Amino acid sequence: MTLARYFIIYKPFGVLCQFSGEGQTLASLYDFPKEVYPVGRLDKDSEGLLIITDDKSLNHHLLNPRFGHQRTYYAQVEGSPEPEALKGLMQGVMINVEGRDYKTKPAIAKILEPVPTLPDRDPPIRYRASIPDTWISLTLIEGKNRQVRKMTAAIGSPTLRLVRWSMEKLTIDKFKVGEVQEIDETTIYHKLGLTGFKKTTR
Repeated sequence: MTLARYFIIYKPFGVLCQFSGEGQTLASLYDFPKEVYPVGRLDKDSEGLLIITDDKSLNHHLLNPRFGHQRTYYAQVEGSPEPEALKGLMQGVMINVEGRDYKTKPAIAKILEPVPTLPDRDPPIRYRASIPDTWISLTLIEGKNRQVRKMTAAIGSPTLRLVRWSMEKLTIDKFKVGEVQEIDETTIYHKLGLTGFKKTTR
């Protein structure tokens, strides 16, 4: 039996969550083993934490919504969301998912003060002096397609920059953009709160 492998990366803006195809892909960041794949995608225009593994059990437990694992995103949004708007994010807002109306599950939303210290994005967002922007933290227990962007748009504050900061206790704190770290099975299961689940081999 071959032990599963686990990689944590800070996905840069503009990189596709795949290993082949046109444009910049994950293969440009690191010489990954052939058997691994991303667990939960990030859009090309989003950044941050991405897990790459060949552990099917881990993939199942993280992506199955009934387990409710927390994912925290830092979003730089247009404008200054009012407390009532943040309350809406926490209670659930209506978004479109695959052509149907969908109310998001309860979330944790708050203004980030001070502004988070993150690596610069390349290219930077377009700066408009006449329109303020705000950083918010949004913690979800589900992961619909482009959900954070749809949620902030629903409260009138479109997302300008989006970084997935953490999944449970696993974070990209002190990571550089594009950095890849391989970690061991025990550590990742502990940080993701999966110590009660049976560890797996490929």
